[in-house]
Amino acid sequence: MVPRTAARRPLSSSPSAGDTRPAPRRPPNLTHAAVDQIVVFHIGMTVAKPWRPDLWLPVAAAMPRMLAELRRNREACDRGEAGEEDLGFLGAESMIGPSGPWVAQYWRSTEHLYAYARLASAAHLPAWKAFNAAAREHPGAVGIWHETYAVPADGIETFYGNGAAVGLAKTVGTVPLSRRGRTARERLGTR
Repeated sequence: MVPRTAARRPLSSSPSAGDTRPAPRRPPNLTHAAVDQIVVFHIGMTVAKPWRPDLWLPVAAAMPRMLAELRRNREACDRGEAGEEDLGFLGAESMIGPSGPWVAQYWRSTEHLYAYARLASAAHLPAWKAFNAAAREHPGAVGIWHETYAVPADGIETFYGNGAAVGLAKTVGTVPLSRRGRTARERLGTR
C-alpha cells in the first residue's frame, strides 16, 4: 500500500523548473464577425414509426442532398464563378436530438430562403413534393417542422470560448470578443 502523502500530485499545472516547453496558450474568446442581419432557419424531422424506414429514410436522405447543393453554390459564389446565382445560403450545423435530426441553417435573407424553397431546378421542391405525397398516404408516420427567425444585427449575441467554433462562428467567421463587449449584455447593445 502506498502512503497517502506519496500518492498526492501537485495541483499546479505550471511546468516544473527543468521543463523548457512553453506553456500552452489558451485560445482567445471570440464573437461572430459583423453581419447586417441573419436569417436562422431550423428544420427537422420526427419519426413516429421507426420500424418503417421505407417512410422516414427518404425524408432523412433529402436534407444532406440539399445541404450539399447549397454548399456547392456558396463555394462557387465565393470563388466568383461566372453565371452562378448566389442562393443566399451561408452555412448549417446538423444535430441529433431526442426528437430526431435537426439542422440549423443560416441565410442572408428570408427572400433568399423562400426563393430556394420554390426553385424548380433545386433539390428542395422535389423532396417537398415527395414528402407531401408520402404524408397523404401514411398520415403521422414522419413529421417535419421548421422555424424561421429574421434577426437584425443588433439582436445577435454570440460567445465562442476556448477554441469553440460552431454555428454562426463557422458560418461568417469570428472577431475578438473585446471588439463587441466583454459581457453578453454589452454585445447585444443593452448595457
